[in-house]
Amino acid sequence: MSADPAEPVYRNPVLDADWSDPDVIRVGDDFYLTASSFGRVPGLPLLHSRDLVNWTLVGHALQRLEPESEFAAPRHDCGVWAPSLRHHDGRFWIFWGDPDRGVFQVNAPEIRGPWTRPHLVKAGKGLIDPCPLWDDETGEAYLVHAWAKSRSGVKNRLTGHRMHPHGTELLDEGKVIVDGDRIPGWFTLEGPKLYRHDGWFWIFAPAGGVETGWQGAFRSRAFFGPYEEKVVLEQNDTDVNGPHQGGWVRTPSGEDWFLHFQQRGAYGRVVHLQPMRWGGGGGWPVIGDDGAPVAEHRRPDLPPQPPAAPATDDDFPGGRPGRQWQWTANPRDGWATHHSADGLRLTCVRTPDAHDLRALPNVLTQRLPGTPCTVEVDLRLDDGEPGARAGLAVLGDAYSWIGLQRGPDGTVRLVHRFAETVADQERDAAPARPAPGGRARLRVDIDAGARCRFSYDTGDTGDTANTADTGDGAGQGGFRPSGQVFAATPWRWVGALLGLVALAPTGQGHAGTATFTQFRIRIQEKRADR
Repeated sequence: MSADPAEPVYRNPVLDADWSDPDVIRVGDDFYLTASSFGRVPGLPLLHSRDLVNWTLVGHALQRLEPESEFAAPRHDCGVWAPSLRHHDGRFWIFWGDPDRGVFQVNAPEIRGPWTRPHLVKAGKGLIDPCPLWDDETGEAYLVHAWAKSRSGVKNRLTGHRMHPHGTELLDEGKVIVDGDRIPGWFTLEGPKLYRHDGWFWIFAPAGGVETGWQGAFRSRAFFGPYEEKVVLEQNDTDVNGPHQGGWVRTPSGEDWFLHFQQRGAYGRVVHLQPMRWGGGGGWPVIGDDGAPVAEHRRPDLPPQPPAAPATDDDFPGGRPGRQWQWTANPRDGWATHHSADGLRLTCVRTPDAHDLRALPNVLTQRLPGTPCTVEVDLRLDDGEPGARAGLAVLGDAYSWIGLQRGPDGTVRLVHRFAETVADQERDAAPARPAPGGRARLRVDIDAGARCRFSYDTGDTGDTANTADTGDGAGQGGFRPSGQVFAATPWRWVGALLGLVALAPTGQGHAGTATFTQFRIRIQEKRADR
């Protein structure tokens, strides 16, 4: 959703979907944000705002994950972790940690590119959440990063390095500059963001875990320490669990703001905007309402902007998906066909993993909205082989999908299937039904608990299936409910995804295509404008 600029206040979250581990900068009058993209492609999303409340997706900085062979299949909890976005020497820079490979960076003269290919700054396992700093006072450059215990056996500490000013390499072996094990009660220290302010080196870093943690601030007169620490944002008596891990930004008029995430289960890590000021109790930052997150607040002192939000709907002009879509692995030629009309034409890719959507690289996904909504898309299964199928999925550690499948006799039927978290293959969620003409309009109604109700309209008035209303109009206009309610689940670090997929069992030759048109997401519950 977008925010009405006539409203004197905004309401959190300002990005109500899984924009995980956000970082933000200002360049002139423009604000830019990036976020983790893990194993999805393209990666490193790039968002733009003029008021810190209304955001649009303007592109991606990473078109393919490298090494390409390692991301030919889904690796949902690998890839791009917690990037840092900076602007230095007339260029945009993004540093991130691949927990299995090391610290990478890309850079570009403009936010829309062209971006360089990934450059490995430091190889190593478990090096995550890097953030650079070019110190304008001394001309020195630095980098700080955290550690992933799953790869390195090390956690709860931050390591600092001197960095070449070109951002291409580190100049030393590094030194632990903050050891969380030495701070009573602190654990899972990670996600550092490095700044210079008022003669101090500042590290904003969260601890305590994504669902229950807090935001810390560390300061020192020298980059390599010693650092003192303070908790500057925590849940207190609000309903915002684990408010932490984000970035500080200052407006042209001198206001300070902090953007961070909140972990919300299947919805992933939604983004909140907190007021911030310096000078509380000895010059420390004060975030939110005296250290507690705000649900709403006076809008930033910035020129009013028209309502805006990252796109969700898509007519797929020319067969091309919009920027909001990402594949679950590096894409291959032939998965989608460009053409002169509207509609996404996907090849029914032959695969030995047709029984499990979680293993497929050719699922086209976008984020699950954090607000109750209705998702709809038209699907036509074109001529093809028996076993060819396509549909609309809600995808996570467990998943459910509804769509069309061609039978051995060539007829097309409406199918609905699901897989539990512990299951290695899917099973039927409802009996198959005829789909005359190989067409259907598919729908998922998603409520406030990420509970999904599937329905369909095949245009077959002779179908005697139950046409009772399933909520928000489902059942009207030919929509019929299908199967039981499905509770969406996240991946390990990623919220649940909406997906479009076309596939077929292994075999020889072309298995057919599927065409998706008029993809729409309609918000069910209208909150007051943010």
